[in-house]
Amino acid sequence: MARDNTSADDALFNVPPDILKPGEPSESYLEQYKLYLSYLDKLADRRQSSNTFFLTLNTGLCAAIAFLCSKETAEEIRRLLFVIPFAGIVVSVFWHRLVASYRQLSNEKFNIVHRMEKHLPTAPYRAEWAALGSGKDSSKYVPLTQVEIWVPRLFITMYVMLVVYLFPWMRIIGMMKCSQQ
Repeated sequence: MARDNTSADDALFNVPPDILKPGEPSESYLEQYKLYLSYLDKLADRRQSSNTFFLTLNTGLCAAIAFLCSKETAEEIRRLLFVIPFAGIVVSVFWHRLVASYRQLSNEKFNIVHRMEKHLPTAPYRAEWAALGSGKDSSKYVPLTQVEIWVPRLFITMYVMLVVYLFPWMRIIGMMKCSQQ
């Protein structure tokens, strides 16, 4: 995660970084560092809330599909069975894009933390990232985003399979009704 990016350093520091002696941060610098770390926690909370929202929404859509597949459902309402998977695909695509956006935002926030830690006596986040193999060694660490990005993909796959399954049958039922009249 730590990488060299001069323009980001220019944007990060209002005073030249060499004025901030490594290992001797000012009190205001420490406060800014702590404040920035609290933003990371808030970002993680927002990310979790978003995932919970989309998972709940998809669970509701799956419940609606199950209800519409029941034998007691009226035929007029059962026609919604074809619409719901499309809604699920749209919802899941938005979810997928949001997860990717959170990944980018988290990566950049941690890059900034690593830059700030260059001017602190210790660099716990940078050390932790190095201990985890910088996210390149899956035996040490699998980034959360790699796991969470698959959940919306699985829902999209399920909804697409449902559309493929339903489509020919809807046409056949329609043809049968026309031939009976």
